[in-house]
Amino acid sequence: MPPVLGSLPDPLTLYLVRHGETEWSLSGRHTARTDIALTAHGEDQARTLVPALAAIRFAHVLTSPLQRARQTCDLAGLSASAEIVPDLAEWDYGEYEGRQSADIRLTRPGWTVYGDGCPGGEDASQVSDRADRLIVKLQVLSGNVALFSHRQFACSFAARWIGWPITLGQHFMLGTASLSVLACNPDHPDIRVIGHWNTRAGV
Repeated sequence: MPPVLGSLPDPLTLYLVRHGETEWSLSGRHTARTDIALTAHGEDQARTLVPALAAIRFAHVLTSPLQRARQTCDLAGLSASAEIVPDLAEWDYGEYEGRQSADIRLTRPGWTVYGDGCPGGEDASQVSDRADRLIVKLQVLSGNVALFSHRQFACSFAARWIGWPITLGQHFMLGTASLSVLACNPDHPDIRVIGHWNTRAGV
C-alpha cells in the first residue's frame, strides 16, 4: 500500500482591493500620506464588496495603514482579522502630494509618476523594491489573501507580480473599490498571472 501523503497547502490567491472613493480621488489629486477618509459614496462602494468577499474564505487579510484602505476593509466586512502592512501604502508623492497631474506638467512637461518619480517622495525603483519585498513575504503564505491598497501601488504591485518592469503599471486602469485577482497558473505553478482585473460592483 502506498504511503499516505499529507494534503498540499491551498495555492496562494491574492484578492487586491483598491479603497473606495475619497474627495481627492474624485478630483484627481495625488494622495499618499494625507490620511483622508472615504466620501459617503466611497463608503457605499466599499459595502458593495461584501457579497463577493463574504463568499471567500480568507486565510489572511492585509491592509495599508491609511484610513481610506482600513475603512474600505471594515465596510467590506473583513476588518476583524486584518493586519496592517506598511508596504501596502500608496506611492509616496512627496512634494506632489495633493496636486493634479495636469498642474504638475505646467512646470514639468511630460511628467509621469512612473517615469519621473516625485521629489521628496518615491521613484519607480523604490516602489518596485517595495512591491518585490511584499511579494517575497506573501509567497510563504497559502490560501486566499485579501490586500487593501491604493491605485498607483496596486498597479505597480501587479506589474511586479507578473515580472514586468514597474513602469508598465501605468497601463493598468484601476477604479475605486475595485477587486482584482492575482494568482499562479494552475498548470504552471511557477508562472504568476492576473486572473481578473478592475472588477467593480457598479456603484
